[in-house]
Amino acid sequence: MRIFSPTCLFPLLLAGLALPVPAVHAEGIAGPYLAARQAEYSHDFAASVKYGLRAIARDPKNARLMEGLLIAEIGLGQYDQARPIAGRLRALEAQNQIAGLVLLAGALHDGRWDEVLGLLGQGASVGTAVDRLIRAWAEFGRGDTARALARLRAAEEESGDSRQLFAYHRAMALALSGDYAGAAGILTDGGGRARLQLDRRGVMALAQILSQLERGPEAVALIDASFPGGGDAQIRRMRAELAAGKPLALEAVSGPAQLLSDLFVRIARALARDTQPQVVLLYSRTGEYLDPANDDALLLSAALLEMLDLHELAAAAYARVPETSRLYLSANLSRADVLRNSGRAEEAIEVLKALARSFPDDPDVQKALGDTYRLQGRCEDALAPYDRAVALAEAPESQRWALYFVRGICRARTDRWEAAEADLLKALELNPEQPSVLNYLGYSWVEQRRNLDRALDMIERAVAARPEDGFITDSLGWVHYRLGRYDAAVREMERAVELVPVDPVLNDHLGDVYWAVGRRQEARFQWRRALSFITEDTDLGEIDPDRIRRKLEVGLDKVLEEEGAEPIVYANEGG
Repeated sequence: MRIFSPTCLFPLLLAGLALPVPAVHAEGIAGPYLAARQAEYSHDFAASVKYGLRAIARDPKNARLMEGLLIAEIGLGQYDQARPIAGRLRALEAQNQIAGLVLLAGALHDGRWDEVLGLLGQGASVGTAVDRLIRAWAEFGRGDTARALARLRAAEEESGDSRQLFAYHRAMALALSGDYAGAAGILTDGGGRARLQLDRRGVMALAQILSQLERGPEAVALIDASFPGGGDAQIRRMRAELAAGKPLALEAVSGPAQLLSDLFVRIARALARDTQPQVVLLYSRTGEYLDPANDDALLLSAALLEMLDLHELAAAAYARVPETSRLYLSANLSRADVLRNSGRAEEAIEVLKALARSFPDDPDVQKALGDTYRLQGRCEDALAPYDRAVALAEAPESQRWALYFVRGICRARTDRWEAAEADLLKALELNPEQPSVLNYLGYSWVEQRRNLDRALDMIERAVAARPEDGFITDSLGWVHYRLGRYDAAVREMERAVELVPVDPVLNDHLGDVYWAVGRRQEARFQWRRALSFITEDTDLGEIDPDRIRRKLEVGLDKVLEEEGAEPIVYANEGG
């Protein structure tokens, strides 16, 4: 049995989806309107609300302005604040799709079923297939179960590729009305095996339905078939209770709002592949609003906010996933990423330390903690979690090369070269053509004046795999330089700087190879460029500004002499 996939069940649903896309008013008006419009362009929802409210006070009938404000309120997750705005917008534009979506969600959230039906009758629409489901559930909610079931059956018979979707909802309606046998008849083939493609909630609901029908062994078999790895803690607990003969109540499904919340999340996931994140967010936030306990909706909203570079909102959304949720670990790993990427590395470290205490045997947590230390230049601190991650890793060896690679980097940076080399060689053993490892080990050997021919071969393979990677191309130029093949070094270094024009290390290297072929003025020009590209974020372990200044003052030959390094000696292209 396969888990429910939105891509296979929603083709007709999406074909009829009335997708709301924000509109922008072309003519400009002064002050708050322009600020609100700029905030809308940059997806700054908080600023959109701030300036949008001011602008609407001056221009209360501006529908485009009101739509932007509505989108921003939903983006912030402030659905209750969005609802009165949606009402005002719909009074201005009766067919506004976003306003209709918000008003429908509000009525569904409150269980005002007659209002839901009235809105649908007045033209509010999410999409043809979704509207049919909403209408059926509204009739179910107001007590007309027979009418709701008849609508779902008719939709099931008429909908072609969405047949399974309507069949699933009809089964849930039967189960919620107490007809467990009817629900099981739709969901299974009669032997306890799922006839429909079910998601996690669907499997749990079917197992509970089978339990109510005193078909516990079939429910156990269903769980084993659906979750070959055992599933999460809640699934394992359910299986244990079923295996012990404990009857389970139907708790996986509570009512229309919850089922429609799941539907909006699935729509959002299906749209996410080729739709702007701020539009997809309308649907994930609607899923959150209909069922605040829907952690899948919350996690999706957080990921969309992260895609929009709204790091503070994304971190806050990830933090709302409760510790009891099966998604808690995933949410907080993502939260740590967002914090680190937004310059809040110490907060990220604290989140990961807390996760490590709660999940001491999870290698992903240890690796994430090590990565965060490493990216902050704290390789000494990174080694312990990396050691723990290597010891705990259960992934196939072919997927563990990255652990050895990052630990090797930190061992190299903390002057443990023999151990670092062993890790890098192990990473290559597990993934022989991995460009990053080939480049790092090859470049390290070049800097140590060791294994130069082997290093050249490795770096050439890395360049062949990633010809547009300027840093790997720089390594190829540098090994030619170390081998005295200066003409080849110039060719590769110029290509590297074309690919990554403003990196100080690459420009410094290009200056050195220009010097080696007698292009002294161009060398000094590149060294000055390298100095200009050094910022407070530059890793000074990779480049020494004082050394560059000394080269500008006395030239590369003199600097090498002062360092006791080998002088520049020209070799022909054959070495």
